Amino acid sequence: MIGLISATAAGAAARDRLAAAWPDRTRVYEGPVGDAVRTAFAQCEQLVCFLATGAVVRLVAPLLSGKTEDPGVVCVDEGGRFAVSLLGGHGGGANELAREVGDLLGAEPVVTTATDAVDLAGLDTLGLPVEGDVAGVSRALLDGEAVALRAEVAWPLPPLPLAAEGSYTIRLTDRLVEAAEREVVLRPPTLVVGVGASRGAPVEEVLGLVGDALREAGLSVASVAELATVDAKAEEAGIVEAARRLGVPLVTHSAEELSGIDVPNPSDAPLAAVGTPSVAEAAALVGGGELLVPKRKSAASPAMATCAVVRRPGRGRLAVVGLGPGARDLLTPRAKAELRRASVLVGLDQYVDQIRDLLRPGTRILESGLGAEEERARTAVEEAREGQAVALIGSGDAGVYAMASPALAEASDDIDVVGVPGVTAALAAGAILGAPLGHDHVSISLSDLHTPWEVIERRVRAAAEADIVVTFYNPRSRGRDWQLPKALGILAEHRTPRTPVGVVRNASRPDESSRLTTLGSLDPATVDMMTVVTVGNTATRDIAGRMVTPRGYRWQSAQEGSE
Repeated sequence: MIGLISATAAGAAARDRLAAAWPDRTRVYEGPVGDAVRTAFAQCEQLVCFLATGAVVRLVAPLLSGKTEDPGVVCVDEGGRFAVSLLGGHGGGANELAREVGDLLGAEPVVTTATDAVDLAGLDTLGLPVEGDVAGVSRALLDGEAVALRAEVAWPLPPLPLAAEGSYTIRLTDRLVEAAEREVVLRPPTLVVGVGASRGAPVEEVLGLVGDALREAGLSVASVAELATVDAKAEEAGIVEAARRLGVPLVTHSAEELSGIDVPNPSDAPLAAVGTPSVAEAAALVGGGELLVPKRKSAASPAMATCAVVRRPGRGRLAVVGLGPGARDLLTPRAKAELRRASVLVGLDQYVDQIRDLLRPGTRILESGLGAEEERARTAVEEAREGQAVALIGSGDAGVYAMASPALAEASDDIDVVGVPGVTAALAAGAILGAPLGHDHVSISLSDLHTPWEVIERRVRAAAEADIVVTFYNPRSRGRDWQLPKALGILAEHRTPRTPVGVVRNASRPDESSRLTTLGSLDPATVDMMTVVTVGNTATRDIAGRMVTPRGYRWQSAQEGSE
């Protein structure tokens, strides 16, 4: 919950805007400011104070406990010009909150955390348990000193300026080790603990067994990703509570699925009880991996719980990111986040240039020229298979005539794939023209480099006969100058010469141009590869210079009657 505190009418107005925008995230604290701050500080994860920073410093100073316990605090000035991350920038989420508040109120976010100031990923913001000399290693990264990565397990990390050797170390491990001097230990969630239990098994017995198994194997409980068991034990209280106390999800699998897993220690007892010869080992091994702790029983007599521990192989991450049509303000926040998360960026050189300034220092860039789509797709997948966090970029939406298709054709289930939608050229052009896509519509690429013209022509003819609005991508190039006239001729067989046609070049970019013409007047020679051509259907009209296709056709007959 975010506590909101204000002292003046202007502050209350801005406060109420936040409260209205985030009704489920915020709580307004009224009354004397000092009392409100103290109460909110004790009750909320974050605070937004519409007060001077000095006043807030004096109020919260006696309340501070430590960076891992204190809430994040953001201050907004009386004029609503700045949203200042004052306390708990990383641990309390104040840096991100300042950006969110700034976006909502039109204020400039002010973030002074050293790593954020130089666009370096903070070691305590990676989403992994972290131990050791965080301040010292972070300072070394900031000062440009050599910091080495010791990756004992594979895990995708955001870009960090790391060296092969160094006097400071970041150790990536799931082993039960203590951080050495000048070392940070990051613990990725690589361990799956399979658990079986008799009915009524106490949670203390389950937790004790899991803790002993991990400790004796030299493994850290902080790297446990999940507890896994059979469906029949999905509501077994001891297992459910053990997962809750460990802070990990409980994942269940059917007995049929577990029966198909090859395990070293099958048993007749679970087969008779729940229909599979193995619960603990099989549940841990469902996703593959290395069996580090074979099935073991709890020390109680009779033993009511079993467990096994598997280290799953680190999975790389491939984000297929749509950059939109080109304008920076049409690049989605999710796309920006993925670009900043990626340690490897793969893309067409001209697209890389569009977003190069958004990348974190240390991002490895693999760029190539036109015509290398399949090569880029293979490269991105191969990098992800090496355990990297990869962003593969494309214009518009990456799934529309772009990189998602070739990438997913290369990818298998050994990597995680995330699709990040973007604003397509058709949508950007449509917004410029008016509302041409207000009813059924289709996008057709006129490039026959990968699709035979016979197939393209059949699709154009089907759209023409179905009276569907058509947006043509890749309409005309120097070497392909006959396809657009041919496609327009097919549409003209079913639509009048007065049918509105919108032509938009470089939609949303600085040299954007657009015009509204008709099917009978369009000169194909004025169109190139940077252009999107949208042809209306029989209901589309030019209304006050805007291209409009109605959602319904009730007004169509009235308009036709007046013509």
